Amino acid sequence: MSSLRKLTLLLAASAPALTAAAAEEGGVSTKAETVFHLGPIPITNSILTSWCVAVVLIVAVRLLIGGRPKLVPSRGQAIVESLLESIKGLVEPIVGEHAAPIALPFLLCLFLFILVQNWTGLLPGVGSIGLWVTDAAGGHSFRPFIRPGSADMNGTVALALISMGVWLFAVLRSVGLKGLLFDLFGNKADRREIPAPIFYFMYVIFFAVGLIEVISICIRPVSLSFRLFGNVFGGENLLHGTSFSPPFYFLELLIGLVQALVFTLLVSVYIGLICNHGDEHADHAETAEQKPAAP
Repeated sequence: MSSLRKLTLLLAASAPALTAAAAEEGGVSTKAETVFHLGPIPITNSILTSWCVAVVLIVAVRLLIGGRPKLVPSRGQAIVESLLESIKGLVEPIVGEHAAPIALPFLLCLFLFILVQNWTGLLPGVGSIGLWVTDAAGGHSFRPFIRPGSADMNGTVALALISMGVWLFAVLRSVGLKGLLFDLFGNKADRREIPAPIFYFMYVIFFAVGLIEVISICIRPVSLSFRLFGNVFGGENLLHGTSFSPPFYFLELLIGLVQALVFTLLVSVYIGLICNHGDEHADHAETAEQKPAAP
């Protein structure tokens, strides 16, 4: 018997139905629920929500711009440009001038995508529209259609891995492989200021510090994904436990914005830790050239 025949499609009639389902399962499930299959691939409610969010953002931006951007912007294009300038003003000092043109488009999309994902859990019908599924043992469970991708660990891990891929791309495009290796393992000491034995011993110190930094880079996807998942998933359980009480509803609006901003800024900091050194060195060199020579 196919899995589709085991599904009985029902529309939950009211909020009490949601409350009962949440009470039976102890709140929001930690695992995203499968809604249907595309061949052997299960499509969960978090994947379905992520697809819808992506489509809505693409369509909304296209409608606001109205086709090709114009020299004299329309009202919609002005909104998009204002948002772009706001994000640029926020992240450009962090990532540096050289990496900003590379990283800015991704960081803007990342912020908007996470923000809308976080807020999808606040939409009417979340958790109350879905499927009642009968398993092989005759038990029944409710599977909502909408689940924020940020409340699914798979979704946050995917965002973190993509972000680290963009981090690597931006770093290599900005400073190159040689610059990356020097930033991680190179000897940053000035040979003219310290004795030669200490200077050469510093190679060992900086190499050991570089190994620690590599471990830190490998841990970044874990910290990014767990932070976002924990806050959004905890907020979903809080809302269900308080029956979507207005004070907690508006609190989750704020948390959704803050978490999207934190995730974006952390990725910006990771890029700037390496890419922004070039700007600092250029500033120091320019300052040194402007200083008068010693008599």
